[in-house]
Amino acid sequence: MTAPLEFFSDSLATPIGQLIYICDREGVSEGQGALRMVDWSDHEARAVRLLDIHYGKGGYTLTPKRDPFGLTTRLAGYFAGDIHAIDDIPTATAGTVFQREVWRALRDIPAAETISYGQLAQRIGRPRAVRAVGLANGSNPIGVVVPCHRVIGANGSLTGYGGGLHRKEWLLAHERAHTKRADSEATQSQLTFA
Repeated sequence: MTAPLEFFSDSLATPIGQLIYICDREGVSEGQGALRMVDWSDHEARAVRLLDIHYGKGGYTLTPKRDPFGLTTRLAGYFAGDIHAIDDIPTATAGTVFQREVWRALRDIPAAETISYGQLAQRIGRPRAVRAVGLANGSNPIGVVVPCHRVIGANGSLTGYGGGLHRKEWLLAHERAHTKRADSEATQSQLTFA
């Protein structure tokens, strides 16, 4: 019998609720734990259900640990306005090959930008798989860091978000506000040195 995977868990208070996350104990590279799950505390039952689906009941252990691998600090940075603090956080998921393909493509959507499910299907080379892309997007176990909130309806509407549409709206507004601020500061810096 295989030994259970060892995961660390921590949480973070954000302006839109308590964020919970789980990461590898060893990580994918030295000194960095890979995120396995990110969700909201009011959806903790769903998070546990997803962990059980992906790793099997009894296939993992959870140990609370404060700021493992600096992940809480990096997530806090994102919510404080450094929207790129989470860009290179390692992730590891156990979904299907197709789901992992969709989740990888989500990470290529720049902060503050949105695309439709159809555009996402085209990006992965499966333009007819819009519904399957939507289902994979909705099954994303690593919200915020794997930014499923950046996918919208074909008509530009904010559709479906496991954490609630109010959070999706906040995350997009937060990214837009801080992208504009960063762009403005970069332009100001260029003018100063010109």
